[in-house]
Amino acid sequence: MKQTTNATTSSNRPPVGETYVWVTGMGLTIGLIMILFLLGLILRNGIGVFWPKRVAEVTFREDRDTRFRDGLQTLGEILLEQDRDVRDLTPEQIASPYPADRREKQLFIGNRDVFGQSFAFFNAGNIADITYPDNVIRAERLEWGDALLFPVRLRNAEGSEWAAEDPAFDKTLGRVVREVSDRRREINRIERFEIGRINLQMRDLELEERFYTRLESLTAEQEAEREAVRARIAELQAQYDPLAEQAGALRNKQQAYTLDYRVISGEERSMPVGHIVHYYYPNRLNALERTRLMFYQIWDFLSGYPREANTEGGIFPAIFGTFVMTLIMSIAVMPFGVMAAIYLREYAKQGPLVRSVRIAINNLAGVPSIVFGIFGLGFFVYFVGGTIDNLFFSRALPTPTFGTGGILWASLTLALMTVPVVIVATEEALAAVSRGVREGSLACGASKWQTIQHLVLPASAPGILTGLVLAMARGAGEVAPLMLVGVVALAPNLPIDGLFPFIHLERKFMHLGFHIYDLGFQSPDSEAAQPMVFATTLVLILLVVVLNLLAIVVRNHLKKKYAAGTF
Repeated sequence: MKQTTNATTSSNRPPVGETYVWVTGMGLTIGLIMILFLLGLILRNGIGVFWPKRVAEVTFREDRDTRFRDGLQTLGEILLEQDRDVRDLTPEQIASPYPADRREKQLFIGNRDVFGQSFAFFNAGNIADITYPDNVIRAERLEWGDALLFPVRLRNAEGSEWAAEDPAFDKTLGRVVREVSDRRREINRIERFEIGRINLQMRDLELEERFYTRLESLTAEQEAEREAVRARIAELQAQYDPLAEQAGALRNKQQAYTLDYRVISGEERSMPVGHIVHYYYPNRLNALERTRLMFYQIWDFLSGYPREANTEGGIFPAIFGTFVMTLIMSIAVMPFGVMAAIYLREYAKQGPLVRSVRIAINNLAGVPSIVFGIFGLGFFVYFVGGTIDNLFFSRALPTPTFGTGGILWASLTLALMTVPVVIVATEEALAAVSRGVREGSLACGASKWQTIQHLVLPASAPGILTGLVLAMARGAGEVAPLMLVGVVALAPNLPIDGLFPFIHLERKFMHLGFHIYDLGFQSPDSEAAQPMVFATTLVLILLVVVLNLLAIVVRNHLKKKYAAGTF
């Protein structure tokens, strides 16, 4: 009877393997929940940056010592409400029967030029009333961040005035802001493209003239070349001067209209309308208008150029730099990774040496990225770049051309870092092709290379592209090595533009990952930079996802194409 009971109990126990399945499944579930939580947090905060929020006028209780800038009111967007740290509470607040005395609100108050800060915390228990005035304006400015203001009047250089109560005020202000925006785009076109093109040409010519100046004696031919260089510089200067005058005239027109406004403290101030990038009445917008404005601000963020120490404006140069760097890295890593894998799998004689090479490749995948950055700086930048400068750009020395960080060296450094991933994935894909395919092809008279080229590689293409997807995902998000080999916080020129030779591999560039680091840890105003950090992080994730999806689409297409052949 006892044996029967034990047998029954033993038969009811789940197999040990099934327990492990449940444990691993639980671990996978927890990991997925953590990833989804992180992505949800980034998505919520990243999109929330662009949603136009209402602006509140907060009135404090007179019986509390809570004056803000010598006033009993403040104006701002209520961003969050949270419990205060117990260590910051007074005994009276701890004993208070009102929970609001132990909570605080964070407001975006703007007007950094007035208050010296853009964000402030206030004790929720000190707030007497919150209203939402419909005449408050949120204005995005070229400097000092956004302003929250009450308009007083608009006036121009001819002496005309439009009071804020005038029915024509809003229409006139909107027209003037559109005019200054058009002029700003024209100024940027002139300075960034036309004057920028001339400046780049003059820089090269000045370096060449400096080369002739350093020579102790000049031959007649060299003297003629120097005079030709000087004549070309004078010609470019003649083109530069009218463009600079045109840009200056447009800048003067930006000062023609002035907006007088009042801040919440009662102080009246003035600013040229030319400093306003965009404005709106946040408390007058309905849901549709807020949605439309949100998409406008998203587009402006994606297509604009940064300003105010990267805490304002857009991130287009960083998006473009990240995309170009990832593309060049992929073009560099694929041939070398695939060729190395083909040699190791198909041609190399298997033995201790090949096993040692494979161990070294696997170990390379675990080397910290900063080590690759140091190697890239020493080998690519100083050695290869310095050699190129000595051979082809000696006249520009000591100013380096390729002997300094640039997008080419950054891409090659990341390609070197990710090549183990491609090699391992390609070897696995080559090994998955059955031996019978190779033997049948060789039996039909095909050479080994013909077999690899026409049968093995097409069948392995999906696996090879899987390695490329993994390499792109890792390379696009790396920051540490880029800090040594070419990335900068602000790059005046893109690595690809309309100037000959159109692709400038020697230029420094901006990167989304470094942009996040610069905003989060190097920004002079960390509170103002925090929303940009979430938004830029969201863009980086989306860019990596888009690049990976493109590679996955190609991989699936190849998989379907060669699915008919059973290997």
